[in-house]
Parts: sequence; C-alpha cells; structure tokens
Amino acid sequence: MAPPAGRRIGDDFVDDSDSDVSITGLEDEPSRTKSKGKGKAIDRNKKDKGKAKAKEQPYAWEASYTRSWETVQEDEAGRLEGAVQDLIARGRRRRLLAPAAAIRRTIIRHLVLVLDLSSAMMDRDMRPTRFDLMLQYAREFVTEWFDQNPLGQIGVVGMRGGLGERIGEMSGNPQDVLKAISERHKLEPNGEPSLQNAIEMARSSMSHLPTHSSREITIIFGSLTTCDPGNIHDTLDECLKDRIRISIVALAAEMKICRDLCEKTGGQFGVAMNEGHFKDLLFELIPPPAQRAVARAGGPGANPAADLMIMGFPMRLPDTSPPSLCVCHSQMKSEGFLCPRCLAKVCDVPTDCDICGLMIVSSPHLARSYHHLFPVKPYAAVMSLEDTPDPSKRCHGCSVAFRDTPSTMFGAAGEGMSPLGRYRCPECHNDFCTDCDVFVHDVVHCCPGCGK
Repeated sequence: MAPPAGRRIGDDFVDDSDSDVSITGLEDEPSRTKSKGKGKAIDRNKKDKGKAKAKEQPYAWEASYTRSWETVQEDEAGRLEGAVQDLIARGRRRRLLAPAAAIRRTIIRHLVLVLDLSSAMMDRDMRPTRFDLMLQYAREFVTEWFDQNPLGQIGVVGMRGGLGERIGEMSGNPQDVLKAISERHKLEPNGEPSLQNAIEMARSSMSHLPTHSSREITIIFGSLTTCDPGNIHDTLDECLKDRIRISIVALAAEMKICRDLCEKTGGQFGVAMNEGHFKDLLFELIPPPAQRAVARAGGPGANPAADLMIMGFPMRLPDTSPPSLCVCHSQMKSEGFLCPRCLAKVCDVPTDCDICGLMIVSSPHLARSYHHLFPVKPYAAVMSLEDTPDPSKRCHGCSVAFRDTPSTMFGAAGEGMSPLGRYRCPECHNDFCTDCDVFVHDVVHCCPGCGK
C-alpha cells in the first residue's frame, strides 16, 4: 500500500495543512542535497583557510621556546646516539660548575618533608599522576638524602583536608621513612591543603633540636590554594625566630606566599615544568645548605661562633650475642649497638641515646659527612691539546680511550663541556672522561689521581 501524501517512509513527521513547511515531491530531494553539500564544502574551505592563517601566525610564547630537537645532529654513520649522549652529559656536568670553595655547612641536618595530599595532586599533567610521581621521587629523594647526609634525620608531614597530618616521625633510619611513605592507600589525596597547619606541625616537631643542627622544611606543593585558619605571615615570623629554612617545589604555578616563605627564610623555590625538571629541583635540595654565620660579641670582624659537641662511637654487637632488651623499641634482640656512656642498647645509628641523650654515630658516617665541607675541585674542560706535549690516550680513572676528533656541539665551550671529552684535575693534571668526572664529584668525592 502506498504511503499517504505528506508522509515519508521511516519518518514520524506528518504534514498538516497549517504547517509552515511544505514538502515537495521526491524530485526536489537531489537538488536539495546537492545544495546542502555545496554549502558544507564552502564552510569547510573557509575553516581550512582560517587554520592556515593561524598556522602562519605563531604564538607569542613560541618565540622564547627552546626547540631542543633542533640541536641534535647526526654523526658520520647517521645515528643520533652520540648526540643524545652529549646532551645528557652536558646536563649532568652543568651542576658541577658551581664554585668548590670551602663553605661552612651543617653536617647534622633535620628535615621535615611536607607532601601535598590534596585533590589537586590527582591531575594527570605529570604521568601517571602528580601524586604517584611525587611518591616515586620522594622515595628516591629520601634514599639519596641519607646517602649524602648520614648524620641527618627526616620526618614526613602531609597536607590533606585543610589539616596537617603527621605521616612519619623524625628518624635517622631511611627504612623507617620509606616505610611511612610506601603505604599508598593511607595517603589518598582529598580536600584542600593548608600550608600554615603543615608548617606549624613541622615547626613544633623541631622545637627541641639543638642549635648546632639545621632545621629545614621541604614542601612539595601541587595546589593553587591554601586553606589556613589564621595569618600565615605570623607563622613565617615564628620560623624566622626559630631559624627554620623553608624550600618549596611547586607543581602548578608560582604563588607569592610560597616565594615569600622561601626568600625570607633563605630557602629555594622552583616551579617544575615537566617530570625531569621536577626531579632536578627536588634533588638540588640534597646537599646541605650554607650555614648563616652568627657573629660573636667581639665585633664585626670576629669569627663566626663555633661550639663543640659531644659524640659517642658505639660498640657493635654481633648476631651471636645473647638477646637483650633495646631501649628504642623495648624488644629482645641479639644485634645492636651499645652506648659508650651508659651501655644502653640501641638498634640503629646514628641516633640519640634515650637514656643519657648522647648522640651516637659511627666513624664511617662521620667521614662521609665531611665531603660537603671539603669538596673536590672541579675539573677543567680541555678544549685543545696544543699546549699538552704528551697527552694521555686513555682516561686515568676507567682506562677508556678518548675520542680522536672533537665533537661539534652548540655552546659547548660556554657550558663547560669539552669537545674532546677530557677533563683535567688542577692538582695532579690527569685527564678523566665525562663519566668519571661526574662519578668522582658525586659519588667518590675524592680524586683518584692525587687523593684529594
């Protein structure tokens, strides 16, 4: 049966007599679709022209953007491996160009690591999320911090729900600190952060510390707001009185209060641009900061005040010793350390004796803390071998052969990179490769050529 007039097959629309739309016969449909397609084509051409014009006009921020991929050049074999290694070596050596003069530093450090556990940490601008990346870098930071500061202690505080939450107590054992931040289900982000509550909690945990130790607060902050119960500038004044140094690594953007906290207390402030920059900013806080001198009463030309402190070197008990009760956990254990003053048993060093209050350290820990006070002098980059009568063919540290032809790098001389891959000690005049240069200054802290 044919469909009635005014109705099309498959449609529910019925044409009434008073309708403003007149439906013509089927012969008008092809012309209508043709004109409609032509109109779409015209609009599409206009959009393409607009996109082409937008591409021709670059944005203002593109003028200051560094295109790092344009500095990578192929080698003779057409590979990029050598160029990428040069870029990595340049970044690793850049932080070695700081002056190596003897600076008064505090080797006994007390640090409170403040983690942002607000809902802003669930953003995915840093993979996988800000929260997961923060926990990963925090574990690496704690491990490296204790390796370079064996006499220090770290406590962990979280900012969540407008409150400050104590996650880990101040401890000199890296395993205790790593255990506190390893339980992810207990650190789920929610709510808003509170800088004032977190700083007050960190300040109260360091109020009993002696004057010869440093007091530092490192904050990883990912939010753009802070929910404070009072005036945070009053908290800043209290931190200045207690000589607490505050450093902040921001993940979102710069906030004026964050910069004021860092500048007035003598800390460092930085905004992470990507995952690698976030790690660089965080790991720059590992070396101990320079100590602010306190002049004696003798006048402006007097030497800074220096007080002697008492340390005890304990005797280590082997595993075969009879079990006894430790004073730190009240548990029966065989191995441990005996306090040289009161003969109390503690589990780990360095720590403070719970009975007599003596600071107990081991001699290797004390020796490893001195490399910050007497750093290795930076090696000079060798630009040419014209002044060297008999240059060595191999590295003095690892015996790897040096390259024969200099590499072409943009700005290599200005950034302290040697085109020959040679770096010479100013004391013993031995040549080292790039890897040995970084290894000596970061790990060994002693030149293998001259022993200094």
